[in-house]
Amino acid sequence: MDAPSELGDFLKSRRAALRPQDVGIAPHPTRRRVTGLRREELATLAGVSITHYTRLEQGRATGASDSVLEAIARTLRLTDDETAHLKALARPAAASSRPAPAPVEHASASTRRLLAAMTDVPALVLDRRGDVLAWNHLGHALLAGHLPPESPDTPAARPNLTRMLFLDERYRDLYPDWDEEAHLAVASLRLVAGRRPDDRSLAELVGQLTMNSTEFAARWARHPVRTCTSGVKRLRHPLVGALDLGFENLILPGTSDRRLIAYTAEPGSPSETALRLLGSATAATAPTVPTVPTAMATAAAEGTATVRR
Repeated sequence: MDAPSELGDFLKSRRAALRPQDVGIAPHPTRRRVTGLRREELATLAGVSITHYTRLEQGRATGASDSVLEAIARTLRLTDDETAHLKALARPAAASSRPAPAPVEHASASTRRLLAAMTDVPALVLDRRGDVLAWNHLGHALLAGHLPPESPDTPAARPNLTRMLFLDERYRDLYPDWDEEAHLAVASLRLVAGRRPDDRSLAELVGQLTMNSTEFAARWARHPVRTCTSGVKRLRHPLVGALDLGFENLILPGTSDRRLIAYTAEPGSPSETALRLLGSATAATAPTVPTVPTAMATAAAEGTATVRR
């Protein structure tokens, strides 16, 4: 993911989305050759020189100030998430010429105990890519009962929620509002990728999804940007039917963008009854003790761990 190219594509997509009349420019009687605002129109409205804006859009300007970027963001009517994304793309962190692969991540034993203690709440821990590092019994039963419970422990087989949403039909079928869910997934991934342009694992995920899903590729090309930390998920579970569940994303301190997602039902609601039924129906497959992956335990024992905890 090339930051200068990403910056130019993002700015062009937002320029194209604004009509001249949206920003007080009277329509010209002759046909316009561009969709949306011209570069010079945007630069004038933002109070930025056309030369500076052009260099910025071409990825040739460095050290753009907050005032310039915020003026452009206001003119383009960017959201707070989009403005943060613009700043991340315009001022990327220094990248190494050959980035090293990220260490393999695993959930710690204490995190697994926490998940296991949440017996009535579906919960899982994700890394920045959306890979599932661990889940409790109810989280697995709710979202991926068709996958082996131990799949998060093996990096090669580890579920990724965005990949599953586009490439796993059984996971996709959980979401009656699939289009909205897909938009949020791509927008969230865009935000993370903008902050980490040098992250090889993120680039590999985006490349894999672009090659294997035309739906993902089309959404990615539109440069959606949005974070979603809480809300309501509507699910259509094959065992217990419809559920409306609130969810919260909780960032785990001291970790590399890991987060815990927990789902809850309104007390006394049909969704709460359905969750209890799901727990009872799948109780036979629930592990009794949370385990630590073999690779993690071995590395720790040898004192040469290459995993993050």
